[in-house]
Amino acid sequence: MRRLLATFTSSILLLLALAPAALAENDGRGFYGATNDKVVTNAGFILIIFFPTFVFAMSMIQGRLDKRKQARKAAAKAHLGNAQWRGGW
Repeated sequence: MRRLLATFTSSILLLLALAPAALAENDGRGFYGATNDKVVTNAGFILIIFFPTFVFAMSMIQGRLDKRKQARKAAAKAHLGNAQWRGGW
């Protein structure tokens, strides 16, 4: 327990010591550069378009997979019900 506490404390202190240097890079503008209202609005529109498209695509994929699963279950049921496939003499 002491090692865990010591590791946790030293990790927090290290992160706190390095945070100002990380925030001071690039004058605080981030990776993109200076942002204005147009950039923020366009980013919002991209998010508005992305999430419904993502949900639609994932729903279509899930529907296709469920359809395959039901077909596989029906084939297995038909296979078990067929007398020709039963073993024995």
